[in-house]
Amino acid sequence: MEIFNKKSLKAKKAVALLLFMLYLGAISMLAQETPRTYVAHNTIENIKIDGKMNESSWQKTAWSSNFIDIEGDKKPTYETKFKMLWDDANIYFFVKLKEPHVWATLKQKDTIIFYNNDFEIFFDPDGDTHNYYEFEMNALNTIWDLYLSKPYRNNGYIMDGWDFKGLKSAVQVQGTLNNSTDIDEGWTIEIAIPWSFTTAPGGTTNIPENDFWRMNFSRVNWDFDLKNGRYSRKKDPSGKFLPEYNWVWSPQGVINMHEPEHWGYVYFDKNSMGATTDFTIPEDEHIKWYLYELYRNQINKNSTEDGWILKKGILQKESKLILGKSVTAILEKNNFGFDIWIKSPFTNKKLVIHTDGKFETYNDTTN
Repeated sequence: MEIFNKKSLKAKKAVALLLFMLYLGAISMLAQETPRTYVAHNTIENIKIDGKMNESSWQKTAWSSNFIDIEGDKKPTYETKFKMLWDDANIYFFVKLKEPHVWATLKQKDTIIFYNNDFEIFFDPDGDTHNYYEFEMNALNTIWDLYLSKPYRNNGYIMDGWDFKGLKSAVQVQGTLNNSTDIDEGWTIEIAIPWSFTTAPGGTTNIPENDFWRMNFSRVNWDFDLKNGRYSRKKDPSGKFLPEYNWVWSPQGVINMHEPEHWGYVYFDKNSMGATTDFTIPEDEHIKWYLYELYRNQINKNSTEDGWILKKGILQKESKLILGKSVTAILEKNNFGFDIWIKSPFTNKKLVIHTDGKFETYNDTTN
């Protein structure tokens, strides 16, 4: 782990605490919405990372759905959308952000980039909500990349000295950066992230060919002030910064990006552009969403048994229909906390969320 100077570490701990407090104060606004999906196709074309969409692969690749407001019932002020490709070496992103005033001030890597307008990518390769990755960048192409062992609700640790080694990124501004005398069209981003960031200690790199990852994308945007032609975050009359806008690709249902169970699904199709690939979210994922709903309720109630029914010595919920199949959630207390689990009628597997929020599946041959 990188050794931080004390000032930097203190600032980043303060941000972590702030985010955790925001999590505690966040209230779910909706039941689990169906996460969005995107099919990323394979390419054999050499992709030049220059912030431009010149390659034919990019021209043929579909845009994502437009971003939505994280609060769910608001429309973002400015449009955001992305494209993705992949090959045996990298995942590629092309992002288009409309913005009439493109500005950025932060130039030091691994500083708190969302204090500027920024674009963010979140990765949870195995979908267990633990050991996930975050990438942020601003219009100056300044990057903050970090690894998180657990969501803030589970008191994990953050390594922002961690890097996507070999990452390449570029920005093009359709207008003029930090110039308040004109109106810009926006900015575009191009990124290549090597698959090797998933390499396990044993040396295996995970390339999810014809498989999916849980991912989400976020854009932070601030109201601004101008002083002597310089942009800065806008403050209210008391001198406090106005809250930022958070625009996301897949609905979170809560004002918090760090609930990975809400993230979208990106399917990495081995077929190149032109092929039609339909990706359907697996049935067990629907059960998983329900399990996390129960889990969030459980930790917010401090692990009480409220809402659970004791039947034949087993704490359980009333049966629930998911995709036409009846499922029953079981709550098991143990010396380390609790487990919530359901036996899937679709795969016969036992789907479990542990007390620390980690999701796991087990083969279950019992009747």
